[in-house]
Amino acid sequence: MNQSYCSETSLSNSPLSNAHVAHNSCSSCGLHQLCLPMGLEESDMQRLDKIIGRRKVARDCHLYRIGDRFTALYAVRVGHFKTYRANLNGDRQVIGFQMNGELLGMDAIGTDQHQCDAIALEDSEICEIPFARLEELFVEIPTLLRHYHRIMSQEITREQSVIVLLGNMRAEQRIAAFLVNLSSRYFARGYSANRFLLRMTREDIGNYLGLTIESVSRLITKLRKDGLLKVNNRELEVVDLPALKRLAAGTDQ
Repeated sequence: MNQSYCSETSLSNSPLSNAHVAHNSCSSCGLHQLCLPMGLEESDMQRLDKIIGRRKVARDCHLYRIGDRFTALYAVRVGHFKTYRANLNGDRQVIGFQMNGELLGMDAIGTDQHQCDAIALEDSEICEIPFARLEELFVEIPTLLRHYHRIMSQEITREQSVIVLLGNMRAEQRIAAFLVNLSSRYFARGYSANRFLLRMTREDIGNYLGLTIESVSRLITKLRKDGLLKVNNRELEVVDLPALKRLAAGTDQ
């Protein structure tokens, strides 16, 4: 590979290890109702916890690259990631943004090779779940398998929504839908639905939505002038969430 990986810190091997890992176990994690442990009994959660490794990924460093051998799924514990692949012209195409409580790596299950690159948008921490050992637990813990199937279904639905987003929506709708989606995801994690920081650049947003960076800036400015948003660099406040939702749904007219 042409580019080297950034150095990574394994939390389980650090001087903090015992206290840190105990504190960051699945049962004590505030995200476990969004992640794989959802609905598990305490004893089953502990069994899952035993196979999970935790490590840090620095900003702008890759978690994995396209073509890498598939060995594990990754749950975002802290931070944000983006995934991208090369399009037909050889240019990078952003295909998703992931935040805490979401899984990375499911793209590789069918081929045993990752089909995209995953890079940290900020200093992040992931839970590494060896897939072979996870499959063993699927047999022993049916609830875990059912929840995994739900996560896969949600991922398929999300990809279908992106297709609709890019195919049928006008540009202003795309931006509105993107912000509504972020708002709902932050709210599900206990954060404000109205105030959040855009971790990704406007260039990345435009790449994801099929818009130029100039269009993204112009549309965000329009939403601000229309009284739907307040914007300070990457800090964003949704002033009128119902109106933003109507715009995203195309019922604003």
